[in-house]
Order: sequence, then C-alpha cells, then structure tokens
Amino acid sequence: MKRFLFQGDSITDVSRVDVDDGGVGSYLFGYGYPNLLAADYLKNRKGEFDFINRGVSGDRIVDLYARIKDDIINLKPDIMSILIGVNDVWHELSQQNGVDAPKFEKIYSMLIEEIKEALPNVKIIILAPFVLKGSGTEMYYDEFRAEVAKRAESAKRVADKYELSYV
Repeated sequence: MKRFLFQGDSITDVSRVDVDDGGVGSYLFGYGYPNLLAADYLKNRKGEFDFINRGVSGDRIVDLYARIKDDIINLKPDIMSILIGVNDVWHELSQQNGVDAPKFEKIYSMLIEEIKEALPNVKIIILAPFVLKGSGTEMYYDEFRAEVAKRAESAKRVADKYELSYV
C-alpha cells in the first residue's frame, strides 16, 4: 500500500482530526482538498493508498520545516503534496512575523533537499499558494495578493529546481 501525505497550512488542515491509534495514527482528512482526493481514491482504488493529512492551521514555511522529522520523514510517504505560503504573508501583515519571499524560497529549498535526502524515492507535488478575497483579507487584499503571488513564484522555482510536479 502506498502512503500519500498531505502537508501544509490551514488550506490543507481544514479542521482535520488527529485520532491516535497507537501506531502512525489515523487522520480524518478535514473538509478541504485532502478529503476530496482521499474520498475519490478510497472509493475507486480501495486498498491502494493510505492517506495522512498533517496540515497545520497557521503554519508558515519555517513551521513546516521545524516539523520535517516528525510530520514528513518519520511517516515515510511515497507521495506527498505541499501547500504553504499564505501565512508567511498573513503573519507579516497582521503581526510583523512573516517570512519574506527570498527567505521563503530558501527555506522551501532546504525542506525539499532534506526530504529528498531522507526519502529519495518520494514523489512530491508542490501546490501554488493562493489567496481569496474575504473578511480576513479584504482590508489589505491588493498587498496580500501581490505578496502571495511572490510565494507562488518561489514555490514554482523550487519545483522546477528539483524537477517536482507543480499545480
């Protein structure tokens, strides 16, 4: 059975539930794209994949990097997706504790290098961070959108550098 790991921030997390079963853990998928993808695969390819969602609401690239051993390497995924970048901007605009675009790209590269070193056969899919206009973003939407676009460009460069899939 192949293991598929979803990794990222709240767009990945979306209210997932951590249920400890004494082993690796069984993770309900939340209400976002991990749930939709897992449901489709579990319906049509039952027994082929084990899905784990380890997205954490509020995470920035530096937080994901800090969780690399526990929440990526130790889980030994065959395939993983990463969607991160919105909070790197959000935290700067709201708390002056974000991660600027050059540092975001540097840390993202370090993350991928360490994952590939520990798990050379893992297939990684990088998803472009995005922002939608809403109550939390409306006040500084133009700046938010422009900065998130920079993180998406960085994510694309990282995907290209390591020959990874980019969505």
